[in-house]
Amino acid sequence: MRTEEIESTIIAVVLLQVWFSVMIGFIMIPAMFGLSLGVTSVYIQILVKILEWATLRIERGHRERHTLPVPAPLPFGLIQREGGSMEQEMGELRRYRTQSISRGEFALSDSFYFYIKGLESIVDDQVTQRFSSEELVSWNLLTRTNHNFHYISLRLTIIWGLGVIIRYCVLFPLRITLAIIGLTWLVIGTTLVGFLPNKRLKNWLSELVHLMCYRICARGLSATIQYHNKENKPQNGGICVANHTSPIDIVILANDGCYAMVGQSHGGLMGVIQRSMVRSCPHVWFERSEMRDRNAVTSRLRAHVAAKTNLPILIFPEGTCINNTSVMMFKKGSFEIGGTIYPVAIKYDPRFGDAFWNSAKYNMVNYLLRMMTSWAIVVNVWYLPPMTRREGEDAAQFANRVKSAIAHQGGLLDMAWDGSLKRAKVKEEFKERQQKMYSSMVMGKKGRNSQEPHTEGTRRQ
Repeated sequence: MRTEEIESTIIAVVLLQVWFSVMIGFIMIPAMFGLSLGVTSVYIQILVKILEWATLRIERGHRERHTLPVPAPLPFGLIQREGGSMEQEMGELRRYRTQSISRGEFALSDSFYFYIKGLESIVDDQVTQRFSSEELVSWNLLTRTNHNFHYISLRLTIIWGLGVIIRYCVLFPLRITLAIIGLTWLVIGTTLVGFLPNKRLKNWLSELVHLMCYRICARGLSATIQYHNKENKPQNGGICVANHTSPIDIVILANDGCYAMVGQSHGGLMGVIQRSMVRSCPHVWFERSEMRDRNAVTSRLRAHVAAKTNLPILIFPEGTCINNTSVMMFKKGSFEIGGTIYPVAIKYDPRFGDAFWNSAKYNMVNYLLRMMTSWAIVVNVWYLPPMTRREGEDAAQFANRVKSAIAHQGGLLDMAWDGSLKRAKVKEEFKERQQKMYSSMVMGKKGRNSQEPHTEGTRRQ
């Protein structure tokens, strides 16, 4: 019996050695130096073929059962909105009146404008749907997305079962091991580099450690990242702004260059990581009390940007995660600092996994577990030409111009709504703005451009 236990132990040790040897030799070392052996690319190509076959099989199954296929999601929602101003749309309604309306006179037909906007918000709320997972055209063989797809055939069920085994018994242990190694090396490496006195050597080693660790963590997600227009990469002393879908946006961007992170100081494991990182790199962490002081935040960021040798600051101006279909309002604070803005558009491929973090539904641990048990993370990153504030342009207008450029490049819907509506009620000033616009229009004064949020602000929370 003792001999059998020894043999079992030896076999376990050998298997563990083989596991770590393969992981270090074929994944970690190439990742640390930004190299790829092509395994992930082959894996993605196989996945594409399997998902295409599954899509055809599901469509054929619907035809054989004489059932309607699941309709493809509409990119702009159920309702085709005109997108005109309040004055234009009310003008259309007033045209059908037989009697002319004098200046300062109220028209009963004006109320239909508000009725229409209210009904549109109830039927197809443009805001709330940005905080739920992106709809799929066809099932991607993940149980969590199987809401509209049902049993089709034995062959498809077997493929799904094999996928569960591969994702949970092979990929998940490998990915979580790589993530633990990457984070551990990040803490140890940045802490050791922080003791170095030579600034030039310290900065070089700090960037090297950060790049290596983020690349290892990206391999822990089977991330396939395609970077476009690298000549526009953010430069030192600049501000990099990007749309925000997931916490792993940082890992995706930091695979191709180092950034100074901006955020609130945390406790626990996250606090340990933050304190170790700031030893070797000028990241900007704020205490909770400072986050409420807008002037203090702006002054610290402005001081960082003023030093042209500092790494570019990475900021997500939306302030929350949006579901990979849209770009919502950019907070203007990031655009009041001054300096050059480097816009970046990030777009994930939802076929291989849903990268969106619905923080109202999943905590960070649950979210990361979902990511590590997905097929892969496939993402495109576009570096846009640097942008500066034009003469006579205020911070809000500049923010909207940058947001529109990111949305256009990433194929995302450009929305004027504030992402804070994810957790808060509509501000009273939004309602007052609509009232002032209508009052100005009725009184014959030149109304403001009402491309801003309409009466959908009264939507259900």
